[in-house]
Amino acid sequence: MTHEYFGKQVSRLGFGLMRLPKLPGGAIDVEQVKEMADLFLEAGGTYFDTAYVYDGGESEKAFGKAVVERHPRESFTICTKLNAGHGCPDEETAKKQFGISLERTGAGYFDFYLLHAIRPESLKKYDEFGIWDFVRDKKEKGLVKHWGFSFHSTPEDLEMVLDKHPDVDFVQLQINYADWENPDVRSGECYRIAREHGKPIVVMEPVKGGFLAKLPKNVQAVFDETGSSASTASWAVRYVASLDGIMTVLSGMSSVAQMKDNLSYMKDFKPLTEDEYKVIAKAQEALKEDISIKCTACHYCTDGCPMNIPIPEIFALYNRFRQTYMAPPAKMAYRAATKDRGRASDCVSCGQCMAECPQNLEIPSLLKECTDLE
Repeated sequence: MTHEYFGKQVSRLGFGLMRLPKLPGGAIDVEQVKEMADLFLEAGGTYFDTAYVYDGGESEKAFGKAVVERHPRESFTICTKLNAGHGCPDEETAKKQFGISLERTGAGYFDFYLLHAIRPESLKKYDEFGIWDFVRDKKEKGLVKHWGFSFHSTPEDLEMVLDKHPDVDFVQLQINYADWENPDVRSGECYRIAREHGKPIVVMEPVKGGFLAKLPKNVQAVFDETGSSASTASWAVRYVASLDGIMTVLSGMSSVAQMKDNLSYMKDFKPLTEDEYKVIAKAQEALKEDISIKCTACHYCTDGCPMNIPIPEIFALYNRFRQTYMAPPAKMAYRAATKDRGRASDCVSCGQCMAECPQNLEIPSLLKECTDLE
């Protein structure tokens, strides 16, 4: 389950705290998170990942209640993130996030710390606000043990940032078999650049926001033909975990069942075999026929939407509509999702969503297609 990085044991599977289970009213189900965390730690898991902005800060608080208050500090590592990008108005607000995250989690210090969602637009603020030196100072004081950045841009931009900041300890990249050669994400190229710079990699979105767990029929058929009982999510996670230089693979688990599934194949991790790589290659070819909108439901696009449009929810419904062609139930679900919120046709094409989208989706154009649901 673990291997050594930075002189400590780090679990190959990381518990991502971005998509935690929710109660009917929308609050995080902390009791279920406790059960999931206990299973994770008992199986040898160590690496938890959250962020200042996840669930409006409730993710960090849930981690504090489920893990910090109930387990010895030396039994786990925690990574959180400072977001100086979209929605952060000034340097003071950005730098206050560190202390607030410490208070929410109760962790005392952060084993790993990231500058969140580096893109050309956000990079300007990280530079202007002096966040690079701010985090270096926290490391010198022992409040951060290892630091880096999570990245959502081109390989060329990654090369530039690593050249400018060669002292970062690690990077967090979106890598999965669907995006390895995807021209909009180019995760294979980003992986190679990080390795050329000698940086360990934390993988985010190995299942592409759940897309690689619930595959289109033609892609699912590729895995069904193998006769394997392994979940489709397991193929995706093992694919990235089999790469060299991968420190941990984050899985944003939302239930005890998902935790148990991940642990079933990652507790005693075995890299993909040559025959299994051939299966993945066939799946990659089959994915080229898929026309669904490749949204991972990260919701980075929604915070600044002037029309309050629930973009990920609309895309999910449109994907379902195109797969089933069952218009009445899709349109009924669409009306419920957009009640008291903006509709696809309300989009004013301001472009703020595209500046935030890690998948580089042409969101205004896609929303125009989604007006078929109205």
